[in-house]
Amino acid sequence: MGALSREAVVGIVGAGTMGAGIAQLAATAGHRVRLYDARPEVAPRAIAGIAQRLEASVARGRRRAEEVREILARLEAVSGLAELAPAALVIEAILEELEAKRALFAELEAILGPEAILASNTSSLSITALAAGLARPGRLAGMHFFNPAPVMPLVEIVSGLETDPGVAATLFDTAAAWGKEPIRVRNTPGFVVNRVARPFYGEGFRLLAEGAADPATLDAVYRDCGGFRMGPFELVDLIGLDVNLAVTRSVFAACHYDRRYTPSHLQEEMVAAGRLGRKSGRGFYEYGEGAARPEPAVEPEGAAPAEILAEGHLGPAEPLLDLAREAGIRVQWQPHGPGLLHLGGSVLMMTDGTAAEEHAARQGRPVVTFDLCLDYRTAPRIAIAAADRCGAGDLAAAAGFFQAMGKRVMRIGDLPGMVVLRTLAMLAAEAADLVHHGIAAPEAVDLAMRKGVNYPRGPLAWAGEVGWLRIVECLDHLARVYGEERYRGSLWLRRRLWREAHRHG
Repeated sequence: MGALSREAVVGIVGAGTMGAGIAQLAATAGHRVRLYDARPEVAPRAIAGIAQRLEASVARGRRRAEEVREILARLEAVSGLAELAPAALVIEAILEELEAKRALFAELEAILGPEAILASNTSSLSITALAAGLARPGRLAGMHFFNPAPVMPLVEIVSGLETDPGVAATLFDTAAAWGKEPIRVRNTPGFVVNRVARPFYGEGFRLLAEGAADPATLDAVYRDCGGFRMGPFELVDLIGLDVNLAVTRSVFAACHYDRRYTPSHLQEEMVAAGRLGRKSGRGFYEYGEGAARPEPAVEPEGAAPAEILAEGHLGPAEPLLDLAREAGIRVQWQPHGPGLLHLGGSVLMMTDGTAAEEHAARQGRPVVTFDLCLDYRTAPRIAIAAADRCGAGDLAAAAGFFQAMGKRVMRIGDLPGMVVLRTLAMLAAEAADLVHHGIAAPEAVDLAMRKGVNYPRGPLAWAGEVGWLRIVECLDHLARVYGEERYRGSLWLRRRLWREAHRHG
């Protein structure tokens, strides 16, 4: 279909943070933009704010003064919806309230030309429901930008049940022409990013509630082992615990109260207490003047083993053997075995979703498990968990092994799947369900999570690197131990596993 021509006028309704950001983006792309807000003073103020930001970019040498003048000349604050009549595209960015948005679109339909496209920047409301009252519901689609819109690369182009494919294609091409990375999404609660991200928060809250570690230690595991830019607790403090909880509740209700999306009681208590994060001065961390950030708990120094025996292949953790050799540890290796390391009288193994205590009970010896890392070679930290029968010497040997490689060792509670593997397995399960139900393509889901929330890998690509067997086994172990549907494995994931087994066998 092609993108809108630069001569096309773009209307924006709602001049808050998102609306102003989208207006700046469209004007920068060369469109004349008419910005409207029901509060008369807000649109002019928004344009003044855009001017201030753009002029600051000139001072930093990122833009030319002439370019900024041209962008600002294309921005116009209007005082009534009727002034949006010439627009070929109108994007709404008003409050997240279904009836308010539906009333707005009905009014716009009576004003705009028959070929004009309507788009909603909603992050969670049904596009099908928004379009249901229109005479021509096919002209409406979702165009979900991420904050700040001029900076964040991802745009979700969401098709409702009645959306004309040509309308979605035009929005996709337009977003690409504006310098964004769009993905195509079929209407579903939370679309891709807000839906797939639920387990990142959900598993973090659950690990905290079950006493795995304190927030600072868990955040460090997510960051320094998993490669996430922020851990779940520092991230919800930044977003606002109330905002994050509202999205979780919305997805939970829209998915017919599927237990996978159950809100955390701990988070609900925090919100009830007014501990909302940075904006209230206190969340999981303190933000007042002089507040100190707590440090992650680390294990004391242990002696590095002179020699280890590796039994079988370690899968994603195979680089540890080279790191051990580089650290001066003699590595004996035998090709057959379950994939573990012998450290004297104890066993060290990467988690497969089973608790260390269960492994120890089966093997009749002390077992220490370690968590998945995005990159074992470069990870500055590693997380371990110990079976109850492990003594101080077993823990010291495991810590000393990793410390010899220059890594800080964090001990967490012995919970199934530990932190990173468990969270990745759940992210992959959620992503796989969306693919299985035709909501989005695998590549689109992975792109969305990398560009929309800065995940270090797309969950499906990462799961494939770790191995479908380990991911599915982790989910199955979690489901068995907890006895909850929350940890069900996706049929799409199991098909990957079956194909992998067929190739090798």
